[in-house]
Amino acid sequence: GGVPPAADLVLGAAAGCLACVLTNPLEVVKTRLQLQGELQPPGTYPRPYRGVLRAMGAVCRADGLRGLQKGLAAGLLYQGLMNGVRFYCYSHAEDAGWTRYPGGTVAAGAVAGAVGAFVGSPAYLVKTHLQAQTLAAVAVGHQHNHESISGAFESIYRQHGVVGLWRGVSGAIPRVAVGSAAQLATFASAKDWVCEHQWFGAGSWAAVLAGGMVSGVAVAVTMTPFDVVSTRLYNQPGKLYRGFLDCILQISSKEGLLGLYKGIGAVYLRLGPHTVLSLFFWDELRKM
Repeated sequence: GGVPPAADLVLGAAAGCLACVLTNPLEVVKTRLQLQGELQPPGTYPRPYRGVLRAMGAVCRADGLRGLQKGLAAGLLYQGLMNGVRFYCYSHAEDAGWTRYPGGTVAAGAVAGAVGAFVGSPAYLVKTHLQAQTLAAVAVGHQHNHESISGAFESIYRQHGVVGLWRGVSGAIPRVAVGSAAQLATFASAKDWVCEHQWFGAGSWAAVLAGGMVSGVAVAVTMTPFDVVSTRLYNQPGKLYRGFLDCILQISSKEGLLGLYKGIGAVYLRLGPHTVLSLFFWDELRKM
């Protein structure tokens, strides 16, 4: 408490953006891994991307080092919108006393996350399109061939209207709601648990780091299936999937259940630092 919600909006957005710059390469790799072998049985398709590190190498070979920062502007826009709104809503819920009830933290986190995801969805849509674009030899998923972030918004709007900018939002809302709830529920308890064992001082950033890494595991396991669905819905050209449930069913029947966990390594590696950096920057910025 003690920080007005409007300040939380700005601090949440700033923290998310700082973290975003450092973790964007993992986003690029995650997008490629999740689109690889779309609706194809395991072992029947070429795999230009194998594991996080080798995938980074493949991206660099195809697009140079700059390839690892593809979609960064759209990512920053998304982080700013999503985290700003999310921390703002959560801060309001805290002030209203909702978080004092059992399960209140999780519920407030899920609702705040869902609102943030809805607001930021068009930016995430464009980010996914841009991060999937690459040379034909290593291309996975549909290639939208946008020239720039503004060109992407324009062409989506021209083809599909305003509604088109919110395509794939049905995958984004559960993704962020589940992720936020898991993050907030486990981060606070993980941090308390670390402090109870007195491994680190109660207010130290090492405690924040340890809490973030522990909560990152819970978030990665619960969120990855939603993340895969979300990437697929955002990147689909026409109507490959009818919606959220259809997407889950098609992936699990054609790619097997592990298909829903494509890119989990990148999700965790991104989440660990991203969670830690966002919360660390947010904590630190709030102390100023």
